[in-house]
Amino acid sequence: MRVLIADDHDLLRDMLIAYLEAEDGFEVGSAASFEEACTRIREDEAYNLILLDYKMPGMNGLDSLSEAIAMNGGQRVALISGQATREIAEQALSLGAAGFVPKTLPAKSLVNAVRFMAMGEQYAPIDFMTAPAQDDTHPIARKLTAREMQVLQGLADGKSNKQIARDLDLTEPTIKLHLKTLFRKLEVNNRTQAAIIARDADLF
Repeated sequence: MRVLIADDHDLLRDMLIAYLEAEDGFEVGSAASFEEACTRIREDEAYNLILLDYKMPGMNGLDSLSEAIAMNGGQRVALISGQATREIAEQALSLGAAGFVPKTLPAKSLVNAVRFMAMGEQYAPIDFMTAPAQDDTHPIARKLTAREMQVLQGLADGKSNKQIARDLDLTEPTIKLHLKTLFRKLEVNNRTQAAIIARDADLF
């Protein structure tokens, strides 16, 4: 079975490779970024499974997952992550991912999961997928209304008031009112400072 491990954490990637290569029947390739993984998929002999780290350089979340799945007429791609939520795992599976593997999984379970997925099955650990949802909402997000979060995302994306108003089907004066409240809640003076806070908090 040919498996590609794409993860920017050298220690974890090398550990995974060592575990898999210690098992019979595994041939393992590696990549440290999404771009490198795409190059390997295009140029190498076909892989039975590609394991993508959700947060490595070049990854644009589930969009990159879908891109990798579609490459070369179709790939079996699974996500591996230490940070992704159950919601992200569910979305990944619904997009056709071969599975979702938390980095907290014991080594033997991880090897079994990779073998299972490489054989054509879909995998996600039951305890992770059924665990009670934790309130991991960022404190900043808890301060804001849903509409204010939408406006803040517009700022973080560098959009003008006019663009944000058009996206949300609101008027520009309404956006200005939301910004006024937003700046007060975030204790900032302008849109640039608000956008920086949003990016630093990794809200979007």
